[in-house]
Amino acid sequence: MFHGLSAFPLTPLKEGTFDEHSFINLLRPVVDAGVDSLGILGSTGSYAYLTVEERGRIARCAVAHADDIPVIVSIGALRLDDILRLADDAQTAGVSGVLLAPVSYQRLTEDEVFNLYETVTRQLSVPLCIYDNPATTGFSFSDELLFAAAALPNIGSIKLGRVPEDLLQVRARLPDTVTLGIAGDWRAASALQAGFDVWYSVVGGLFPQTALAIARSKESAQSERLEPLWELFRRYGSLRVIAAAAEMMGKVAAPALPFPLQALQGEPREALAKLFVSLDLAGKTPGGANAYPAYRTVPHPVGPVSVSATGQSRYSGSSPTKLRFLRGSDISSSSLSTHAR
Repeated sequence: MFHGLSAFPLTPLKEGTFDEHSFINLLRPVVDAGVDSLGILGSTGSYAYLTVEERGRIARCAVAHADDIPVIVSIGALRLDDILRLADDAQTAGVSGVLLAPVSYQRLTEDEVFNLYETVTRQLSVPLCIYDNPATTGFSFSDELLFAAAALPNIGSIKLGRVPEDLLQVRARLPDTVTLGIAGDWRAASALQAGFDVWYSVVGGLFPQTALAIARSKESAQSERLEPLWELFRRYGSLRVIAAAAEMMGKVAAPALPFPLQALQGEPREALAKLFVSLDLAGKTPGGANAYPAYRTVPHPVGPVSVSATGQSRYSGSSPTKLRFLRGSDISSSSLSTHAR
């Protein structure tokens, strides 16, 4: 299960609630492509913005439509009671594994993180993947903490956003039953070449064939041709980019992300639409990039928002209205924001 390509799809929302129909439609081509596992309710699946009840429903839906493909579900939450309930719900749903990042409002110590994994793994009947994701949790695992946590029962994999300098030494200190996985799609080819076992992939959740070509060949050239897409991922965040792609393809309703998150907008969204054609990501869609509107009007319960050239939005009013995402040419040069995420 913790090998090959693990595809992480979006969790689409419609008017703020789980859009089951769109979710199933997102899963179908990924399942049909034959990925090695499905990563449900990861960071790309917006797990932190959903209730325990919603997450249980989504886990059951994923398992019901995964055919024979193993399903891995995130159980991360602020409170231990919620983590354990999510673990129970996921296991009852029939998942093959779970994923846990040390989520906390207060910065955690290494002892606190170890105690968290020690407590949770004692309650599991399926393997757990440790997720080291300091970009969202604010906590970075030291090598020693990773080795200690990996030795706990029911640990099946470690998901890293980096490639260790001495991968052989890391391997030697990990149990043989624990695999190494890479996050950050632009790192995947080099990590797999270096000896990583699994790619936990954002792009695989929407473009599984593209991701499978990289995962199976492990060729740098397959990944390097996607560098314009990876640059958008690095600059704006993969979630905003992949959500914009799904919206433009008509796979999900806009806005697909939980408020106040927004899919990529403005000139970066227009650049993404062009990439569909240049990277052949839109080859199977009639109309190519022209089939994807780079801008659309979406309902939102706040005042009007305009989008800067960097893709960031600016609030400009207080009355409830529809949002209009403006083209860069509609915004005066004096009002453009120049910062990037």
